[in-house]
Amino acid sequence: MPKMNPKGIYVNKNVRLDSIQVYGFDYDYTLAHYSSNLQCLIYELAKHHLVNEFKYPDTCLEFKYDPTFPIRGLYYDKSKGCLMKLDFFGSIELDGCYYGRRKLSREEIDEMYGTRHIGRDQARELVCLMDFFCFSEACLIADIVQHFVDAKLEFDARYVYEDVNRAIQFVHNSGLVHRGILADPPRYLVKNDQLLRFLRMLKDKGKKLFLLTNSPFYFVDGGMRFMLQDSLGQQDSWKELFDVVIAKANKPEFYKSDHPFRCYDVEKDTLAFTKVDAFLPGKIYYHGCLKAFLQITKWKGPEVIYFGDHLFSDLRGPSKAGWRTAAIIHELKSEIMIQNDNSYRFEQAKFHIMQELLGRLHATATSSMTSEAYKSLLRELNDERQKTRYKMKGMFNKSFGATFLTDTGQESAFAYHIHQYADIYTSKPENFLYYPPEAWLHVPYDIKIMPHHLKVSSNLFRT
Repeated sequence: MPKMNPKGIYVNKNVRLDSIQVYGFDYDYTLAHYSSNLQCLIYELAKHHLVNEFKYPDTCLEFKYDPTFPIRGLYYDKSKGCLMKLDFFGSIELDGCYYGRRKLSREEIDEMYGTRHIGRDQARELVCLMDFFCFSEACLIADIVQHFVDAKLEFDARYVYEDVNRAIQFVHNSGLVHRGILADPPRYLVKNDQLLRFLRMLKDKGKKLFLLTNSPFYFVDGGMRFMLQDSLGQQDSWKELFDVVIAKANKPEFYKSDHPFRCYDVEKDTLAFTKVDAFLPGKIYYHGCLKAFLQITKWKGPEVIYFGDHLFSDLRGPSKAGWRTAAIIHELKSEIMIQNDNSYRFEQAKFHIMQELLGRLHATATSSMTSEAYKSLLRELNDERQKTRYKMKGMFNKSFGATFLTDTGQESAFAYHIHQYADIYTSKPENFLYYPPEAWLHVPYDIKIMPHHLKVSSNLFRT
């Protein structure tokens, strides 16, 4: 089986880079690379807000963020309090459903939901945790539910989500997280000279660049200065790399509102009252909307590609507006490296062989095949398959497994959303340095659903 490239660009819809004239970027987790310390910071700030402002028990202050527990793309059931992973078709992964920090058994899932498949009515109660707060948010929700269960306190699972979400939003909107990051940039931000190479390469090729972020300008400016200070000249400014810089854009509302742009005065920290009918070099703009953006720039949909990490806030709007979209999924690199490891590849091949053998066994079964030997063989194959599944899952995340795959090799619900809203996806924008700017990016002919997932060769099954 060929190994996949951890720095590769993976294609859901064909993209001709030679036809792309405009490159747009989100900031957080797209241009900015963060260390794992950020999730711990968000968790701590939100935890203290819950106790100090929402009067949660002081014992909640003893909680610690567990980076080994959550993954991106989990769902929380506001009516039942379960945190779960869904597959591509909206079914609960049997080994990935938790009530607090306790994994539910198959029998408990059946008793609670009646079926593994989440119906339309049940889906209304689910919230998807997908943005860059999702790791700390999922962990904090599970820890609070577990605390209430252990303390034998009655609680409403809906309020747990709403309170945690409000606390997370507060630490973001109040600037607590921003100030915490800028107070100690080396602890939270990762320097990246490859990013500057990529942006300059695009400029040298005559491409237009814009930055569109929900973060305030002071935060973006401080982060970009830190990340690029070793690469940029003393007199150079990162702002010169971009034709347009828009902060506090309020995505996803940006894509459907009629909000006007305001010119931001960096020195006075004020917004001008004059109408914005042109984007001037070196100026910073706040708010705005897609309609006004397209009227001012005259940039046409298919010639624009936008890079973002949040599939709903960043990419759903541009996708519907006709822009090409690129999802930045940082976990992709580490998950492909695991997939490429020989120990995983051995278990993967073994799992598929077990699946094939079980399929053949069931296909040839007759009413007469009720012997103890037949039943014993069936049990052995199922047991071996289950052991292999657990081994593969544990290589990614002990609680929920891989971000893109379920334990049975099905694509996850998160993979479904990538397939829906991202024309291409990769782990970092600068991976484009490994491709010529005129490249034609084609969907592989032999993919399953996600192009970075490998189909096990049928040669393994030939006898």
